[in-house]
Amino acid sequence: MMDNTARLDHVVLWVRDPMASADFFEKAVGMEPIRLSEFSAGAVSFPSVRLNEETILDLMPLTMAERMTMLPGAAESSGHPVNHVCLALPGHDFDALRARLEERATPVTDMSHGSFGARGNAKRSFYFRDPDGNVFEARHYD
Repeated sequence: MMDNTARLDHVVLWVRDPMASADFFEKAVGMEPIRLSEFSAGAVSFPSVRLNEETILDLMPLTMAERMTMLPGAAESSGHPVNHVCLALPGHDFDALRARLEERATPVTDMSHGSFGARGNAKRSFYFRDPDGNVFEARHYD
């Protein structure tokens, strides 16, 4: 395996309602919401949710798309989510996530086994969508 200190810092998701999205990621997925009060007060442009100590998901309001001028064509990415984001979890957290999603009646796919990822073949995995249609994969390695 490559010895590299690079880490994934954040992923930006386009969302219709950042507060509703933060609620989903907190209660269904188990992530910690951050900057909610600052967002509600208008002090920051978007809230985030924390995946772990190194990685967050920014919940960017679709209304911000017109301000995306840092790269030609960036505004057009609004409404075009990436194929999916994969969350690798320990077994007990994987099971708890699926249970929370099912409790909220969030559709989940059938369980897959042996799908390839950054750490080899996963023991189990499944997919689900957030309220804005962004696709997530949850996986558990041995």
